[in-house]
Amino acid sequence: MAKLSPGVSVLVGTRKGAFILRSDSGRRKWKLNGPHFLGAIVHHIVLDPRDGKTLLAAVRTGHLGPTLYRSTDLGKSWKEAARPPAFPKVPEGAKGLVLDHTFWLTPGHASEKGVWYAGTSPQGLFRTEDGGKSWDAVSGFNDSPHRAKWFGTEQDQTPDGGKLHSVIVDPRDPAHLYVGGSGGGFFESKDKGASWTRLNKGCDRVFPVADPDEGHDPHCVVLHPAMPDRLYMQNHCGIYRLDRPSDTWVRVGKAMPKKVGDIGFPMTVHPRDPKTAWVFPMDGGTVWPRVSPDGKPAVYRTRDAGKSWERQDKGLPREQAWFTVKRQAMAADDCAVVGLYFGTTSGELWASRDEGHTWACVAAHLPHVYSVEAARA
Repeated sequence: MAKLSPGVSVLVGTRKGAFILRSDSGRRKWKLNGPHFLGAIVHHIVLDPRDGKTLLAAVRTGHLGPTLYRSTDLGKSWKEAARPPAFPKVPEGAKGLVLDHTFWLTPGHASEKGVWYAGTSPQGLFRTEDGGKSWDAVSGFNDSPHRAKWFGTEQDQTPDGGKLHSVIVDPRDPAHLYVGGSGGGFFESKDKGASWTRLNKGCDRVFPVADPDEGHDPHCVVLHPAMPDRLYMQNHCGIYRLDRPSDTWVRVGKAMPKKVGDIGFPMTVHPRDPKTAWVFPMDGGTVWPRVSPDGKPAVYRTRDAGKSWERQDKGLPREQAWFTVKRQAMAADDCAVVGLYFGTTSGELWASRDEGHTWACVAAHLPHVYSVEAARA
């Protein structure tokens, strides 16, 4: 596999393997490589920005179960983790958590070479310090006495099990972490995961239980790299923004067109402008079909931190296009003019090389897309 440098790589996890698209910085032509792990579900594939060559892939290998793979040569070769994330075994007949899959991967702080975090289903948080070879539980989260209150006794709040996602490391402080639980809410730790507080004030709730800090379901949360005190959230109940040190989210999705609404799964931000973010709305009506409203897909962009939103659909199908885009399946690169990418459950990868003004399908007939990441490699 020839390396294109400088250039952009788009890493695509699907129901039947992983694919890597590469282009030069112009992003006019793309070369598709793959599949890797053909036939296995790849929930997430991520490049380590600290070395620009190490990839981790969260793979569910059919009847062999969940595992992780690592490549140190941009996907030319892969090696399975010696000890992937796993909940402790319990005595026969006893009830305990069994890991169904690793759902989310996040590289650690720039100062902590080899550290990664993984969010799983059921909701669990794991950490490696050797680049992904062996993983240990973050016991302050997994063994918290509040766990049952956070998530309930059964981790089945989403159709295929609860997810721990949006694992975020503050670029200023390796001890400062955030995670999102679907369901369960959003959490913050200031001591590398030893203790956690819930951070859900201001968000509408999915489940109207007695405790106002329960019943929350964030879909995707992004910390802005250029302004780390700003977070954007695509929630089950709308689009929100949080500016620390405030602990109260503001629903900025109310500015979306009423016919479209502010319900969706993915969210991504401009790498340098804290006021610019993108979402991909879905039909949030009573039956929740999880498709583009009216079959007319569009990305929506804000350039004023959510005060207003503009529709970006040039090049996308005008009608009868019932796209579903999952929470991990939208990403932005860091080129001078930012490129955007999203993948659909019908196996298409769409790209814009002009910050969403125009779109083109750069790969089709892939399996159901679970995740999309953009990286310079």
